[in-house]
Amino acid sequence: MPISALLARIRRLVPKARNQHYEEIVRGISVGSLRPPATPMTDGELARAIAEFLKEQPSPKSVATLGRRLDPSSPL
Repeated sequence: MPISALLARIRRLVPKARNQHYEEIVRGISVGSLRPPATPMTDGELARAIAEFLKEQPSPKSVATLGRRLDPSSPL
């Protein structure tokens, strides 16, 4: 899946009031600390990963946790 399509799906899941979280996801993808899923995720799987990410303030730790949810095979 193209990154732009993944980001569009994520944008629908992150409320505008939580824009800092979305921007951290975009930054993480651009610098390589987040990788797109190796295999397609269902909307439910992605929604659960994003909901977990939204529970915490955006930080390197919360981005790393999200990264492991998006791509469990990632060494990041």
